[in-house]
Amino acid sequence: MKKIQSLLVGAMALTAVSMANAGTLVINSDQADPAPKKAFAEIVQKFEGENPDITVKYNLYDKEGYKTAIRNWLSTSPPDVVFWYAGNRMKAFVDRGLFEDVSDVWKKEDLKTNMPSATPAMTINDKQWGIPYTYYQWGIYYRKDIFDTLGLSEPKTWDEFLAVNAKLKANDIAPIAIGTKYLWTAAGWFDYLNMRTNGLDFHIDLMDGKIPYTDPRVRKTFEHWKVLVDNGYFLENHASYSWQEAQPFMYNGKAAMYLIGNFIAPNFPKELDGKMGFFQFPQIDPAVGMAEDAPMDTIHIPAKAANKKDARKFLEFMARADNQTLVNAALLQIPPHKKAHAPDNYFLNKGVEMLNNSSGTAQFYDRDTDPSMAQEGMKGFQEFMVKPERLDAILKRLEGVRKRVFK
Repeated sequence: MKKIQSLLVGAMALTAVSMANAGTLVINSDQADPAPKKAFAEIVQKFEGENPDITVKYNLYDKEGYKTAIRNWLSTSPPDVVFWYAGNRMKAFVDRGLFEDVSDVWKKEDLKTNMPSATPAMTINDKQWGIPYTYYQWGIYYRKDIFDTLGLSEPKTWDEFLAVNAKLKANDIAPIAIGTKYLWTAAGWFDYLNMRTNGLDFHIDLMDGKIPYTDPRVRKTFEHWKVLVDNGYFLENHASYSWQEAQPFMYNGKAAMYLIGNFIAPNFPKELDGKMGFFQFPQIDPAVGMAEDAPMDTIHIPAKAANKKDARKFLEFMARADNQTLVNAALLQIPPHKKAHAPDNYFLNKGVEMLNNSSGTAQFYDRDTDPSMAQEGMKGFQEFMVKPERLDAILKRLEGVRKRVFK
């Protein structure tokens, strides 16, 4: 690999990258974990092989430090390409004029056809602002062997789901494992209940601050949630567990289901091989499309980048099916390009099929809405799961936050 510079730095040692010279492509990345680090070293080497006139300078940062530093780079002397996320996190930079419109790359690579489920997440004001290279499904992971013992099948509808919960509870098994010590896990329940109750368009409008939290349709979402809470279907004392600390309850058979992202799959114990299953969050209203949470990682060209010509070449390169296959083989995740191939894995195969047939995707509550709204919203969700009788006060409080944040 020609002059590839890999700098893993902490949050305290971050500095802006100087402007690129012609023929040098400066890329700042947060993909510092071993698997993605190796995958992108391979990607950079391949890109340079196909573009011998371009030298890549690949700067690697730890994730937490990167989140702080990118705000400084984008408004001062940015690199030519940055790694980031879809949804509101992307929108925040688009709204401030810090990301380049790359609709031309989308048109050239026919990405609206090749990445249909990713298109809404990358589109603002009818323009596209980056290239997604990986995503993963959310859904309900469950103990197939427990279901089999109790004569249960995967529920497709809300009524079937409630019946499964009731049967598990009657057999002294916590139906739903969850840990809400870190608030985002409760947000997954809000996302799915709201999307299944009111649809994706309503959900995104709520995320964008266009709908009051006191709207009766939002209340209806919580009423579905309240049925699960009131019947004691969630793991007891969930507010004292992180998402990782709640997992053993499912592994030792004390709980049966977990609504979570596919990042849980590598944690399944060997002794449960063949005993874990996955199903799509059930339908609540047949008139409402089956949208999914599918958080997506992305690359972008800063608006003030020095070498936008070569940056576009890299985005085109990363949009190709063969390169999306290569990266996701290492990440054990799903490529957004429908002609690319995810690794052959039971859970990913289920996820690919589900997402390819979805009516659209959301990014996840804390990626889809304003960060200040997300923090207060997630506090409210956790509070509701512990004290459902406070619903009116919680919704009133969240509406106050919405008015303040979205003005």
